[in-house]
Amino acid sequence: MSRKMEEKGSEIRQRLGRLRLVMEENGIDAYLVETADFHQSEYVGDYFKSRAYLSGFTGSAGTLLVGRQEAALWTDGRYFVQAAGQLEGTGIKLMRSGQEGVPTVLEFLEQNLPQGGTLGFDGRTVSGAWWEKARERLGRKQIKLEGNLDLAGQVWEDRPPLSARPVWILDEKYAGKSAAEKLKELRRQMMKEGADVHILTSLDDIAWLLNLRGDDVKYNPVFLANLVLEQEQARLFVNRQILAGEPEEYLKKLGVEILPYEAFYDYGGRLEGRNILLERDGVNAALLSRVSGKNRILDRMNPTAQAKAVKNPVEIENMRRAHLKDGTALTRFIYWLKIEGVKSGADEISAAKKLEEFRREQEGYLGPSFDTISAYGANAAMCHYAPKEESKALLKPEGFYLVDSGGQYYEGTTDVTRTIVLGPLTDEQRMHFTLVLASMLRLGAARFLFGCRGVTLDYAAREPLWNYGLDFNHGTGHGVGYLLNVHERPNRISFRVKDSLKDNAVLQEGMITSDEPGIYIEGSHGIRTENLILCRKEEKNQFGQFLGFEYLTWVPIDREGIDPAYLSERDKKLLNEYHRQVYEKIGPRLPLAERQWLEEATAPIG
Repeated sequence: MSRKMEEKGSEIRQRLGRLRLVMEENGIDAYLVETADFHQSEYVGDYFKSRAYLSGFTGSAGTLLVGRQEAALWTDGRYFVQAAGQLEGTGIKLMRSGQEGVPTVLEFLEQNLPQGGTLGFDGRTVSGAWWEKARERLGRKQIKLEGNLDLAGQVWEDRPPLSARPVWILDEKYAGKSAAEKLKELRRQMMKEGADVHILTSLDDIAWLLNLRGDDVKYNPVFLANLVLEQEQARLFVNRQILAGEPEEYLKKLGVEILPYEAFYDYGGRLEGRNILLERDGVNAALLSRVSGKNRILDRMNPTAQAKAVKNPVEIENMRRAHLKDGTALTRFIYWLKIEGVKSGADEISAAKKLEEFRREQEGYLGPSFDTISAYGANAAMCHYAPKEESKALLKPEGFYLVDSGGQYYEGTTDVTRTIVLGPLTDEQRMHFTLVLASMLRLGAARFLFGCRGVTLDYAAREPLWNYGLDFNHGTGHGVGYLLNVHERPNRISFRVKDSLKDNAVLQEGMITSDEPGIYIEGSHGIRTENLILCRKEEKNQFGQFLGFEYLTWVPIDREGIDPAYLSERDKKLLNEYHRQVYEKIGPRLPLAERQWLEEATAPIG
């Protein structure tokens, strides 16, 4: 272990020591720290990064459980390698979620908390559904749940303030539908569900519904707020200062009352005898504990989640434009990397900055849609690797460089991954690259009947890999928002079925999903090829409505990594057709030298 890692491990142990002192003062046997903010967001602002502060693990998904003597952290397959490195020396045990023999957090608590013990947590960061389940199962051992304890906040020195960045209005020429119409449609859905109150706490749903965007979560153009909707009233609980000027007047015209952000829980506690539409998985325990028991809870997926997943015609056309801009930037970057970048001594960080330069040249570009994964060689075996100044790798004229990146444009959100050949490859690397390519192409070319979910289609992507005893430990595809979160439900492609079908929706025309198979060989290399695909209707006949996908992403795939022996004739035709369209769409947008290079880079393979 390096000296720097030893120092970091020592610092984390000291933080856990301070937390345990506060736990003892409050009579807490175990303290739970989730990744989420008060809105169950996947990505959170700096104020909410208690789990990262206490554990040193910086991934976007994970749960920390701190006991009086021991601590453990649960995360998923995307982060196994990263978490193992960042937890080294901290004394925190890594629990690899989903692996054989690894208990869930709740199972672990059932097995290890003493009879009559006490579990503490901040109920604003724990889902209401988990709280209800824990109350039932841990109650069998008379274990008490103390959900009003922000103990992490008590030991976090110099905690960043709660974000309060300005909000702006998304013009209807980008949104495709007015907020007034969206509110009207949502109220009709409430009537259909028999609800007289709808509580909405998910930030992307609120931003989409009101045609507003913000900057309270890095890369995700959302703002901290909660919304309570009735047939004749709408109340937005928000920091009023972020609405200064035009947004405040805009909301008043929509009939939205503006109330203090911190007043939300008191308001929820006053609701009684109402039919409340909400999502137990989506609201936090602090809110659910205040409204359950006194009201009839209609547990449904937020109607806005389904509505915003199905992009309207204006959004779809704008997304096509955004991807042409993005494809131009990334194609120029690949050209630069191959012709100049490696020779000039580029590293993982400087390469990512160069890509950002190309994106900034595109009209309507607002910023990245997530933290760029810029990974050379063995670093690419970590699915969500983020280079650091002190440990960045130099790009060498050999092996693979993987870049997974995206942009936020007025015309939408992009997400694309390319694995680029920088020099000689082994036969195994070439085989892996080709199989991943075949996987991406076959899913993109899938045709299926209406009614299919992503779990049905996942095999189209994994079959080429499974035939060779290979796999990747993450989902094959996720939904993508429109100038919103790069990860958006409810459409998802994965063979692992979640507890709820809310995240495994029937695929519909207008949904945008990623297509991103990969292979990761720890200590050697990582490969991922990702396009975004738009679901659209195809023929309808006596068997039903058939659907297929349209590519939105137009970026060349590095032919230097391909071993044609692992491609079927159909695979080759799919690749050649894709590359024909890449050149047709992106070529005219490039300077002459780059256009000539692209023509060669997209030439057909036999």
